Amino acid sequence: MDFDRKESAAYLANLLAKAASRALHARADGAGFAPGQFPVLLELWGGDGLTQRELLDRLDIEQATMANTLSRMERDGLILRRRHPKDRRAQLVFLTTRGKALRETAMAAASATEEALFQGFRRFERELLLEYMRMVLANLGRDPRV
Repeated sequence: MDFDRKESAAYLANLLAKAASRALHARADGAGFAPGQFPVLLELWGGDGLTQRELLDRLDIEQATMANTLSRMERDGLILRRRHPKDRRAQLVFLTTRGKALRETAMAAASATEEALFQGFRRFERELLLEYMRMVLANLGRDPRV
């Protein structure tokens, strides 16, 4: 059997991720954050003062990617880093006033993006697709509920 990208879940998932990221970026245009920063912001809105290692573990992002993302966020005035009081090698990541102020705009953009993704779906279809996505992620060893 030949590989057909149009029938490949991995290929379609990649296209979906790119399209969703572009849609979020378009809806949040001018808000002051990049789509790649959104997962970090979500974690910090839930409680900041996390270490880079904690963010890495929660978001399953490569170390180099996380370091670059945090550097850009610090440069853009969204976060600040402080030395960990007990671990001299670690830094704690905190939201700035600007980073905290983005929450409402970012969440509205994310909600609008979700609505666009599921336009034309009935509620049970949306729930079923999300459940199938969780199952696929679990098959790959990634618990999406963490």
